[in-house]
Amino acid sequence: MRAYAPIVKFLGRAAMTSEADGQLCECNCLALRQAARHLTQFYDRFLASTGLRTTQLSILTKLHRSGPMTINALARELVMDRTTLGRTMLPLQREGLIVIEDSVVDRRSKELHLTRKGGERLRGAFRPWREAQTEFTRIFGEERAAKLRKELRALASSELATGKPPR
Repeated sequence: MRAYAPIVKFLGRAAMTSEADGQLCECNCLALRQAARHLTQFYDRFLASTGLRTTQLSILTKLHRSGPMTINALARELVMDRTTLGRTMLPLQREGLIVIEDSVVDRRSKELHLTRKGGERLRGAFRPWREAQTEFTRIFGEERAAKLRKELRALASSELATGKPPR
């Protein structure tokens, strides 16, 4: 059973000019989002036995590495919208993998904490994640995978998010 429908690679022939159609095919955002969805589906298939999705694994990993964090700080670190993060972490909270507690520094703030159960689930997900990494590298190539990670990190830390569109 597939977790997602396959990504459709055919763009229907709506009333678009050939120039607009060609420009859409060159859209960096579209290409990156399609690749991200494709890769997420790939990793999610490997992680299915753990009950975690790739996005949830990222949350648990960040909390394990960095310790307790506010939702806003975690959203910034993961380059995620706060609302999307909130929806993604709800199942983790329900399953007792994370807890939300008052901040020690500022009682008005809430912090996310990885629980013992969350740490155990994270450790159990390492092997399937490693298998996905290995298979991706086998298929895509070690050098290409390393270059891809380097370029994507540069993109994620670039000024694009703060850039303003021209008027």
